[in-house]
Amino acid sequence: MKKTTPIIPLFKQFIKETETGKRLKKNGEKIKPGSIQNYYYVLNNLIQFSSDTKFELRICDASKLNTRELQSEKTYWKKFYQKFTEFLYKKGCHDNYVGANIKVIRVFFNYLKNDKDLFTGDFQRLFYVRKEEIEIFVLSPEQLKFLIHDKEFEQTLLPSHQRVKDIFVFGCTTGLRYSDIFLLTNKNFEQMDGEWYLKLKSLKTKTFSYIKLSPYAVTIYQKFQPQNSKATVFGQISLFNFNKSLKHIGEQAGFTASVEVSREKQGKTHQLTKKTDSTKNRFCDKMSSHMMRRTAITTLLILGMPEHLVRKISGHSHASSSFNRYVHYAQSYMDKEIEKVHSKLESY
Repeated sequence: MKKTTPIIPLFKQFIKETETGKRLKKNGEKIKPGSIQNYYYVLNNLIQFSSDTKFELRICDASKLNTRELQSEKTYWKKFYQKFTEFLYKKGCHDNYVGANIKVIRVFFNYLKNDKDLFTGDFQRLFYVRKEEIEIFVLSPEQLKFLIHDKEFEQTLLPSHQRVKDIFVFGCTTGLRYSDIFLLTNKNFEQMDGEWYLKLKSLKTKTFSYIKLSPYAVTIYQKFQPQNSKATVFGQISLFNFNKSLKHIGEQAGFTASVEVSREKQGKTHQLTKKTDSTKNRFCDKMSSHMMRRTAITTLLILGMPEHLVRKISGHSHASSSFNRYVHYAQSYMDKEIEKVHSKLESY
């Protein structure tokens, strides 16, 4: 009879060795806390799945199995994939989340094989990692101009919301990620020949950017500029509170037009509706920190900056497939604007 080992203790060991730095990236760098947090989510899902479905999670050394036992093991892992993904979909998860869980499990299998010398039979290759293209929500150039210039509107905001609005506008102008914005210090700002520049190295991609700042971005920097050279420019604010404030700001700004939202489950598109009186999704409800970078990139493209220069600012490589989504969005925006002109010319 084949000898099996419970998976959960091995998965906990996998997380612990990642946290302590015993397990590293291929390039020798430590794995980021965000990735480790995702490992915990997967662990919790596996524990809940096993408990709810009574599915025994175990593994065995496939190098010691005969042909019949190998086939049985292959069937077991096919069944696991089917049952586990089914369990996540029933919880209301969508393809990206389910795919992210499966991706982590595949990483765990590779860890067992490469770090623990446990030959798993490479059954993780049977696991399909689903992905979905989530719709991009960005501010239009008109909406961005409103947030930048309308002082009357700004005065209606709470001081804490004014601060979030300024940081958001700064992000929509520079294309920085939320994580990069809150690491900025005075050293990242440099004045040359009367012009201000932002210089930084991205926390995620490790690429350097040198961005000329607009007058209103400079005004925002000078408004928050700390006296202490080591202090961060924009201080600290939790991501939850930042996003919550943005939704309030968007609502107050009148960005309340209904938007259609769709997500995918097992490759099939499902329209999402909010369970409110209007059963509609409003634009302001979609406002979040992610919108800053997306708005900056699409605004630059919409207003005519060449793609290779936008990539330089955003830090996207030439091989980046995610960048093409911004290009497509910008094209569809321009098409809609052209259609408005065409329709005006049609009427006589």
